[in-house]
Amino acid sequence: MARKQQDPARVPDWRSRISVNPQVCHGRPCIAGTRIMVSVILDCLQAGESDAEIRRQYPTLETEDIRAAMGYAAWLAHEEDEHPLHTEVTV
Repeated sequence: MARKQQDPARVPDWRSRISVNPQVCHGRPCIAGTRIMVSVILDCLQAGESDAEIRRQYPTLETEDIRAAMGYAAWLAHEEDEHPLHTEVTV
């Protein structure tokens, strides 16, 4: 099954919303200007929390920040395909 291509104009660029700074949260990816780690947002989504619930818990977040966290995760998954870092190869 072919993957549906998204319109680049409608896909938010996560690079403008995600920052990595060794001085903030031990260099973990965070929402720019905050100490909210991308992994925290992804954990909330994985737990089934809605965008509204995540924003209630972290009032400084915007919907675009949550989308950026998902975009970053998708980018990492594609990077893993091209440069396996954590994948065990079994024969």
